[in-house]
Amino acid sequence: MEIEHTGIPGVEIIHPTIHGDDRGYFFESWNSRDFDAAVRPVRFCQDNESRSCYGVIRGLHYQKGTFAQSKLVRVLEGRVLDVAVDIRAGSPTFGQYVAVELSGENHLQFFIPRGFAHGFSVLSPSAVFQYKCDNFYAPQQEAGIAWDDPAIGIDWKIPASEAVLSAKDKANPLLKDCKSLFDYSKDLYL
Repeated sequence: MEIEHTGIPGVEIIHPTIHGDDRGYFFESWNSRDFDAAVRPVRFCQDNESRSCYGVIRGLHYQKGTFAQSKLVRVLEGRVLDVAVDIRAGSPTFGQYVAVELSGENHLQFFIPRGFAHGFSVLSPSAVFQYKCDNFYAPQQEAGIAWDDPAIGIDWKIPASEAVLSAKDKANPLLKDCKSLFDYSKDLYL
């Protein structure tokens, strides 16, 4: 695999090595030894999968405090714009984001470390999205940020009039109004 560093340290795009021939392709989608050496040691404990239609925006989500999650995400079918927003108070990149298009064709993976909010928009008629998490889902600790926060300024690559959101995501606060962010000076992996 090849690691592509982004403008925010720790947020990484992973290019797997694809072996293809006239039968199709093969690639190693996860190898803890290689990932730990190239990115950081992470022990994933939960895999999730979602299917969504065009225009769906899921996010921006995160879990608070000791329930923070790292995520390694990829798309099995379709295309999405995947986004990680730095929500570590005191970070030199606080409020900035990295966005990458993930698809069933490009096989890219995106690593979102703890201390970031995460979301994606579906750009194709439908998409199957898969992600590994290094902490279990804790509904009492989930939080979110408004998908359309003007201070962040994400271009989701779909018209706002076509955005399909859950009631919970429609009610998320602006970043400036969030009470439970992360502290950049603290190691979120201890």
